[in-house]
Amino acid sequence: MSAETTQPRAASGHAAAQEQFLTILSREEAMARFEAALFPRALASEERVLGAALGLALATDVTAAVDVPPFDRSNVDGFAVRSADLASASEALAVRLSLNGETIACGTAPKLSVTQGTATPIATGGPLPRGADAVVMVEHSEPAGDGAIDVRRAATPGQFVSYAGSDIARGEALLRAGTVIGSREIGMLAASGIARVRVVVKPRVAVISTGDELVQPGEALRPAAIYDTNGAIVTAAIAENGGDASFLGAFADDEATLERVIRDAVDKFDMVVMSGGTSKGEGDVCHRIVARLGRPGIVAHGVALKPGKPLCLAVCDGKPVIILPGFPTSAMFTFHDMIVPVLRRLAGLPPRADAHVAAKVPVRIASEPGRAEFVMASLVEGDEGLIAYPSAKGSGAITSFAQADGFLRIDALADQMPAGSETQVTLFTPHVRAPDLVIVGSHCTGLDIVTGDLARDGLSVRAIAVGSLGGLAAARRGECDLAPIHLLDEASGTYNAPYLVDGLELVPGWRRMQGIVFRKSDARFEGLGAEEAVQAALTIPSCLMVNRNQGAGTRILIDRLLGGARPDGYWNQPRSHNAVAAAVAQHRADWGMTIAPVADANGLGFIPFAEEHYDFALVSARRARPAVEAFLAALQSKENRKALEQAGFRPA
Repeated sequence: MSAETTQPRAASGHAAAQEQFLTILSREEAMARFEAALFPRALASEERVLGAALGLALATDVTAAVDVPPFDRSNVDGFAVRSADLASASEALAVRLSLNGETIACGTAPKLSVTQGTATPIATGGPLPRGADAVVMVEHSEPAGDGAIDVRRAATPGQFVSYAGSDIARGEALLRAGTVIGSREIGMLAASGIARVRVVVKPRVAVISTGDELVQPGEALRPAAIYDTNGAIVTAAIAENGGDASFLGAFADDEATLERVIRDAVDKFDMVVMSGGTSKGEGDVCHRIVARLGRPGIVAHGVALKPGKPLCLAVCDGKPVIILPGFPTSAMFTFHDMIVPVLRRLAGLPPRADAHVAAKVPVRIASEPGRAEFVMASLVEGDEGLIAYPSAKGSGAITSFAQADGFLRIDALADQMPAGSETQVTLFTPHVRAPDLVIVGSHCTGLDIVTGDLARDGLSVRAIAVGSLGGLAAARRGECDLAPIHLLDEASGTYNAPYLVDGLELVPGWRRMQGIVFRKSDARFEGLGAEEAVQAALTIPSCLMVNRNQGAGTRILIDRLLGGARPDGYWNQPRSHNAVAAAVAQHRADWGMTIAPVADANGLGFIPFAEEHYDFALVSARRARPAVEAFLAALQSKENRKALEQAGFRPA
């Protein structure tokens, strides 16, 4: 039975009414229903030779069948002795021992006993002969004529001896069920004489992407289409967590085709993971198909998570069927948070051990009450500990997941996390390494040219784009090494220097031409200067602009040109030069402001307006750090200056 309740909503001009989420479960309730429908269950297992068991989980405990080592053996090269014979030995009074007529090596069984006053030469790993209870290192003895040695040190019972079973005892639990077989485990098993073990068979998981808009990587991107990132990343994530994943492809939102594909996958695989088609729009059909595949069917559809609300969990005749949200970050977060625990359990693996670190949030994070919100965060080392910068990208951004160090949680009852809050960050990997160089501020493609040298030299660089004003604030708080800025001071007509405060110093970067971009086929802008072009656009109601975000240096220039006007498109405020160019190139806007290299890369017309100064506010207290010195050197190198010029910039 479905755990959701839906109700038709009036639709205008549509063949089907759109449904809404009316029953939203908490994460804990959704997880409890999903696991209750799946477990307990017997896990499929098989016996494999050691080499073929690598990376799999043991299905049962393994008990040692023999002692390791199987006999008392010497840990050094020397002589097997009776410790009682050497009780009086000292530097002043040597004890002479007669040598027995055999030498014991690895693999040589002793034939002679060590009796009172005798010793037997023995190599490392050799079995201890009868009568001996200690070994004297060869360095601690002296030859004493034919067939004898002098020893000037006393020996204690058990000295340099490993007793039978001291490593592994017969009957000891060698490895527990759920242990993942790695090279060390294979060594332990081989040392115990075990050649085959019973392991849990990896669950076979079908991965299906859905959506009319999807194109596979490597194929030409048609208009309004996007590349299918979920198929690749979900398949890889399943393999990372114990599954045997098979990507079946991306399919358009045709209900008959999808039902055939999904039914076939449920029949042939142990688990099915889809992405897309789980929301309640009329084009989203996957959840309707899953609801009729088998019992008990959908157990949760709609979870109080942000991102991840549309997640759909089902169990169809004993097989888990999951529909992840279509947006990449939503899909991957819900997969790792709610699907990985079940997948690992099906693979016989132990729960994932999440590591946590304490960090301070530098900016206020708004949240939507009623849903627990999980925010991706990048960690940097501040003056007083770790700083967690929230990702400013939406749930459709795959890089927000790939580039983050972990995530923080905002409680469902909270409407924000205030700036300065101390919080716990759950790490995506057990160990986090703070970057060597932290750059927070305005982004520019020229920055990638300069930092490339550092990456090649093994230095890690973290660049966080928050705009010029956001970068200055971060620099003042000691959260970064450098803040790239391009801020024009209207009063003085100069760039950047008037915005510095004590503790910050200006490092010249490069000059880049800002200007008006338009499609080359648009005659409304041809032959005009920047100010004339903007004034002409303001007189044409249908001429749509695209703006930049508040806090960006480009925004100051745009507002200066507009002189208080607020034309259509003014409140469309993307956060990058590339987004402005894309909006114009794709006819979603007719003009905007960006830099010349970006205009050239997008094949747009460009009207120069002002050469702005893209410089760096350096935190003076951090100037002596090796990574900062390396950056300053890279900024001045002849090779990088030439590369900046070739990219359309003018080095300062």
